[in-house]
Amino acid sequence: MPQGRSLDFTLQFGHFDDVAAHRRVLTPANVRKWVGMALDHAGEIAVRIVGEEEGRGLNKQFRRKDYATNVLTFDYARQPMVMADIVLCGPVVQREALAQGKSLKDHYAHLLVHGTLHAQGYEHETGEREALEMEALEILLLGALGVPNPY
Repeated sequence: MPQGRSLDFTLQFGHFDDVAAHRRVLTPANVRKWVGMALDHAGEIAVRIVGEEEGRGLNKQFRRKDYATNVLTFDYARQPMVMADIVLCGPVVQREALAQGKSLKDHYAHLLVHGTLHAQGYEHETGEREALEMEALEILLLGALGVPNPY
């Protein structure tokens, strides 16, 4: 992360099958690098990796969608610092990575960059122009991290 920007983050893991594999990929150093790459100013971000039951419950409660999704971003403030929670559903992320022929590490990097951009106000569901802008930025940031284009 460039000088002048600070990132305070917490990393939490819920209980689900094969959580150890996710812990090996989601080291504090990796999470700091991935979130920090997408953060354009100081931030306090909590990252939580959950199982399907917790992920489904959160998605149902906050988005009214009755399924576990890969990533949810709860942004609380954008100025003077980004304050957000990013919740990733480990089993969903693992299934997607396998189905898309990606490594678990690269898929987590993508989703953490994606979630961090959401925390700063980027959107992809409001229109095609916004979606293309967000995707282009993700590709650029992930490329700088050595992660192949996820699209």
